[in-house]
Amino acid sequence: MTTTIVPQLQATQQAAAQVRRLSSEQKTALLNRLADLLLQNQVSIMAENQKDMERMPDGDPKKDRLFLNEKRIQGLADSLRDVAQLPDPSGEVLLEREIEQGLKLKKIAVPLGVVGAIFESRPNVTVDVAALCLRSGNACVLKGGKEADFSNRYLVSLIHQALAEYHIDTNAVMLLPTDRQFVNELLTATRYVDIIIPRGSESLIQFVRKNSLIPTIETGAGVCHGYVESTADLLKARDIVVNGRVSRPSVCNSMDCVIVDRAIATSFLPLLKDDFIKWNVEVFADEESYPIFEQMEYPFLQHAQSQDFGREFLDYKMAVKIVTGLEEALSHIQNYSSRHSEAIVSSDQTIINRFLNEVDAAAVYANASTRFTDGGVFGLGAEIGISTQKLHARGPFALEKLVTEKWVVVGYGQVRW
Repeated sequence: MTTTIVPQLQATQQAAAQVRRLSSEQKTALLNRLADLLLQNQVSIMAENQKDMERMPDGDPKKDRLFLNEKRIQGLADSLRDVAQLPDPSGEVLLEREIEQGLKLKKIAVPLGVVGAIFESRPNVTVDVAALCLRSGNACVLKGGKEADFSNRYLVSLIHQALAEYHIDTNAVMLLPTDRQFVNELLTATRYVDIIIPRGSESLIQFVRKNSLIPTIETGAGVCHGYVESTADLLKARDIVVNGRVSRPSVCNSMDCVIVDRAIATSFLPLLKDDFIKWNVEVFADEESYPIFEQMEYPFLQHAQSQDFGREFLDYKMAVKIVTGLEEALSHIQNYSSRHSEAIVSSDQTIINRFLNEVDAAAVYANASTRFTDGGVFGLGAEIGISTQKLHARGPFALEKLVTEKWVVVGYGQVRW
């Protein structure tokens, strides 16, 4: 029985040096080979995933995140090939000049080293993190949740197969035991791990933030709003709000709250009825919007409580808030946003510009769904998650952010007194 993960962390740190030595061409070949292995082993991947699916209750909103089918495995393989073709960020010369006494100075991008990722029920994260780390010259330590353990272990076995074929130490991608007792050990392993990235629920992120001695980048939690302003094209607004809520409710860029201008509330909210009923969307309506839904005999209606605003539902549920104009909408978003993705639907360019300039979020949208916040969609390849903080990385945390800087100074005997 494992009592400590220090030996695994040491092994990954040692393997990181080997990954740093890989050429860009070797990394590309490695990721393309892993994509082939995913497609060649689809049946086995789905069989292991099914074991995880059978252990999770049907009503759990995380079940959709856990599920792997042929389409999603193909998507993972495509993502690997996309990452393989992206420019290698490590080794890029960021600055070059000659300074005092003829010293030649360069600032270059270098890998972070060992990246630790803690995540819950999404086995695709296992592949995404490993691919992004290897492409950028990093090793990684993965701490997945027990919900996806069968899936994660099989996926890592394929990653190890690809690494071994290219004579790379398989410890470069380390899957830790699922036991929670090892989380604190990981979060305090400052000698072996260079950065920690939690991806999952707000409670997971807050736990890591409070307990990690290692620099942390927060990703995952998304409380996203859509503001339907008084000049909005209401049919477009309907499509954006419905898409934001129902297209994939368990992901972090889904829309949790629609904010509606009072001037159009009685015209707009009834437009949601048919689509919301089709998807069994439970509405948590504020005091003013509740009678509108009640009058249209909406079947899945609840009085919103204070805790329903600022809540990431991860399910077919949505809060509704009526406001008087932009100022009140901005205030509501300021109070309840997780700073992930926020959208406005409007025909007034002045109001749109104010919204885009003043809302404090990693991604802001005008007349489009928040569902587009995604590293692949943004042309960044796969992503480790969406960072909602401001230092080092914000928005899709992808390949370009998995490096730091190193200053290289070359002289011919100069000294400084």
